[in-house]
Amino acid sequence: MDVDGRSILRDVTLTLCAPRCAVIGANGSGKSTFARLLNGLRTPSGGRLRVLGRDPQGGASGPRVGFVFTNPEAQILMPTPLEDVELSLRHLPRGERRERAREVLAAHGLAGLEDVPASTLSGGQRQLLAIASVLATAPDLVVADEPTTLLDLRNARRVGDLLLGLDVPLILLTHDLELAARCDEAVLFEDGTVRAVGGAATVIDEYRRSCA
Repeated sequence: MDVDGRSILRDVTLTLCAPRCAVIGANGSGKSTFARLLNGLRTPSGGRLRVLGRDPQGGASGPRVGFVFTNPEAQILMPTPLEDVELSLRHLPRGERRERAREVLAAHGLAGLEDVPASTLSGGQRQLLAIASVLATAPDLVVADEPTTLLDLRNARRVGDLLLGLDVPLILLTHDLELAARCDEAVLFEDGTVRAVGGAATVIDEYRRSCA
């Protein structure tokens, strides 16, 4: 994978099948580029990529990949939580859309906050809103890029519990090794290549050794 003439990922061969997969490694190791390939935000400069058996660049025929950013400000687009979730549900009739948006917000601990300015929500509430808006689209896969980095311990645990409890496959990029250890599988990136892949505990041990 080349970006601006620089090779970001190289010689990467991966098959990930676990329902919850952690992606770990140092800053600049290629994790975020890998994540953006999965939902079509980046196009591979070589090789072949399939997500749930389909081309992520395939448009309507491709997989529905929900992406959760580190900073929820990057994906909250509307003035209020209700409007933001409604935007994700714009394929539904207006009346049904509003009712469904309220149900989604209540399911993610945001009941009573439907009409407040999104800018007044706490950091944890904003991340929950961002996740709720992603989940409202019924994605086939969720990719979360360091979703707990900007949160305090309480909210980091809350968001981590939510993501790990999803009933859709999850790719979780994280520096939180305790959170990564709760996944079924892990991938360790190093300098644009895959250093290790396998059970979460084994790969995390390899990462700790590489940092020693």
